[in-house]
Amino acid sequence: MIGAERNQPAFRVIAFYTAREDQAHISFVQEARRWFPQMALKYQFRFDTTSDWRNLNPRFLSQYDVVVFLDTRPEDPAQRAAFRTYMEHGGAWMGFHFAGFALTPSVYPADWDWYHNTFLGAGSYVSNTWRPTSAVLRVEDRAHPATRHLPATFTSAPNEWYRWERDLRQNPDIDILIAIDSTSFPLGTGPKPNEIWHSGYYPVVWTNRHYRMIYLNMGHNDIDYEHKYDETNRTLSYTLNNTVQDQLIVDGLLWLGRKQ
Repeated sequence: MIGAERNQPAFRVIAFYTAREDQAHISFVQEARRWFPQMALKYQFRFDTTSDWRNLNPRFLSQYDVVVFLDTRPEDPAQRAAFRTYMEHGGAWMGFHFAGFALTPSVYPADWDWYHNTFLGAGSYVSNTWRPTSAVLRVEDRAHPATRHLPATFTSAPNEWYRWERDLRQNPDIDILIAIDSTSFPLGTGPKPNEIWHSGYYPVVWTNRHYRMIYLNMGHNDIDYEHKYDETNRTLSYTLNNTVQDQLIVDGLLWLGRKQ
């Protein structure tokens, strides 16, 4: 576990991660574990990490103001129940990319109705763009604390973008903060035609008005997949150290941690 020690931190953050399978997600987790402690020092909060999901229990969570899911979600029923209770009693959460994934059949099936349908509101994953590419993103809600310092549009870091089962625009509980701007199309390079988007509405950052939470669909670095067996899965792009995107993440975390 790593931490940015402060005698009296403004708030305390615990980031859960798995980092075992997809090298693009592992790359992001490694990057995040370097970057967040730097932000903790700068903004005077405490940041810890754990890959032991057994820590997702009431006693452990009571030590923290914000929970972050860097790449996955809990699978154990007791851990899921502890997280739901934490959120329903004023806890805060930030989730990245694969933390929102659910698909049946897969290793991460759509078997947690509250999390995917009520909390996130997106339902199951449907499809994605490929290869990981930057996109022009449009700020949909410029009054929110997470977005008020952002320009109207900005260019993201490269990412694999997700499409969801449910139309978040139809959910009154969801506040869409950022979506893909139409100037991004065509988005993706293929080679599969269905992995290149030419039109549509795709939210990438949103909150649920009933919880202190924010989900960001960023967190999939590009990897040298073509040489993954004779090299070391070299990272070709990074999620963090994109100035505007970093501002979004920091402001989102400060909003969650400071509670007002």
